[in-house]
Amino acid sequence: MDQITMPFKDRRDAGRQLAARLVDKAAENPLILALPRGGVPIGYEVAKALGAQMDLLMVRKIGAPGWPEYAIGAVIDGADPHLVLNEEVVRQIAPSPNYIRAEMLRQLKEIERRRLIYLDERRPVSVTDRTVIIVDDGIATGSTVKAALQGVHKNNPKKIILAVPVAARSTLVELEDQCDEIISLYTPSVFGAVGNFYDNFNQTEDSEVIALMEGSLC
Repeated sequence: MDQITMPFKDRRDAGRQLAARLVDKAAENPLILALPRGGVPIGYEVAKALGAQMDLLMVRKIGAPGWPEYAIGAVIDGADPHLVLNEEVVRQIAPSPNYIRAEMLRQLKEIERRRLIYLDERRPVSVTDRTVIIVDDGIATGSTVKAALQGVHKNNPKKIILAVPVAARSTLVELEDQCDEIISLYTPSVFGAVGNFYDNFNQTEDSEVIALMEGSLC
């Protein structure tokens, strides 16, 4: 894909384009939940355009015993954090309950450490009875977003909207029953990687996350 055909200059540009599609949601007083780090510039532009509250939604993988890259579940941040397990994988690997609990607590500590870096003492915003718009910079396989959706759902929001600049078409089909509405600006049948659709897809640094969260509405 050459530079001219890329739909997004960078994450901030993608966020502004996404915000234009979401502007009618402003009347619902939505809460924007951005997945750090790449989703934060997107969420910032959406929250600014909608005059909406913004918070971070951090997801930490629970790896299999002796195989940390193989996810058996995830811990999802929030006012009431939740553990989401891949039941099929758990049945196959059969990790001990003590292992799962220890890993959950370890990842919750890491979430708390990162939240402190990004947001200082600001506590997670409750999603209960709120219209929640979950944003990221793109969706490829959807494993992280699926865990995020399940975690948010357990906290009883009024409505869940998943909004991204670009996503794999097949993945969105798998996510349809996980939320009330999906908005994706660009949904190619041949996907590859999220970064293929951005002219500039440099890593979002911690300093940028901190600055954007300081500039967002609390």
